[in-house]
Amino acid sequence: QVQLVESGGGLVQAGGSLRLSCAASERTFSSYAVGWFRRASGKEREFVAAISFSGTTTYYASSVKGRFTISRDNAKNTVFLQMNSLKPEDTAVYYCAARWEGYSDRSYEYNYWGQGTQVTVSS
Repeated sequence: QVQLVESGGGLVQAGGSLRLSCAASERTFSSYAVGWFRRASGKEREFVAAISFSGTTTYYASSVKGRFTISRDNAKNTVFLQMNSLKPEDTAVYYCAARWEGYSDRSYEYNYWGQGTQVTVSS
């Protein structure tokens, strides 16, 4: 059972940056692909970014490509989401999720989820 804990959310002005972290309890976390998803108020959860277990492959939603960067430090069992040039439409609860197999942009393919961290971007 993998437990995931997100942190790093907060309130930031448009154009600012935040760095989210997803810390895992499982020491074999380096064997899991990880995705970041978000859910804005009144909207469905959507894919943001994903990274392979090794960190060599990344994948982004078109809405964040060029602004967000996903990375991981397997020695620390942690995945990061660096968010730059934030926009008000990025406001949402951000969740990290893990799956044993390859990375995916489909939320239903992920087995483990964190509790989420709120990101609010003011205009």
